[in-house]
Amino acid sequence: MNLITLSNVSVSYNGYQALSEACLNIADNDFIGIIGPNGGGKTTLIKAILHMVPFSGKITFAPGIDISDGSIGYLPQQTGFDRAFPISVTETVLSGLQSGHKFLRITRQAKDKAQALMNMTGITKLADKAIGDISGGEMQRALLCRALISDPKLLILDEPANFVDNKFEHELYDILASLSDKMAIVMISHDIGTITSHVKSIVCVNRTVHRHDIAEVTPELLATYNCPIQLITHGEVPHTVLARHDK
Repeated sequence: MNLITLSNVSVSYNGYQALSEACLNIADNDFIGIIGPNGGGKTTLIKAILHMVPFSGKITFAPGIDISDGSIGYLPQQTGFDRAFPISVTETVLSGLQSGHKFLRITRQAKDKAQALMNMTGITKLADKAIGDISGGEMQRALLCRALISDPKLLILDEPANFVDNKFEHELYDILASLSDKMAIVMISHDIGTITSHVKSIVCVNRTVHRHDIAEVTPELLATYNCPIQLITHGEVPHTVLARHDK
């Protein structure tokens, strides 16, 4: 079943077209790696899905998928997170239960879930520390916990391996591999050599969007899709349609 369908989605910033007529299906069993050059529109694509930027075209959500109810988990690039905000690591994780502009009641079960996620990512000892006092890698782990605490049906990650050490990077991909049996995953990454070992499909983004349903990237493929980056080796009909025509 398709969880989300993009039909001719375009995004412009001050006259510059960052994304042009993008069409993409995201199914409930997908594990998609998004690749493309800097400035090619990768982050713009996922921000359009999350209604964080104005767009034209249609984005269709399947039953049970909504951008405001926790059914989509999102791990952004850290540049958008306010480290000066007076909140602990545990409270940051629990903030993933926010619905719209309101917080759900924090139950004992929710606290236990937060504890389990922090244990999984190795940050239990940081639970009471202020979010501004931890390292970039520790922050990334906390934000991953926040994205997972609502048990999303779709997890979207924007460069999740940024700021993390090599040890946790390997652990991160192992965690995502285990999660891919429970939820769809869409992940932006520059590390093509690593993600192709884990994802099921590749989406090349360079203003336009092209899906390749085999996790194999070749120079010929990138050339075909006008995706100028260097390779580094080491179902069911949805019921809700949202259309936007913002300028």
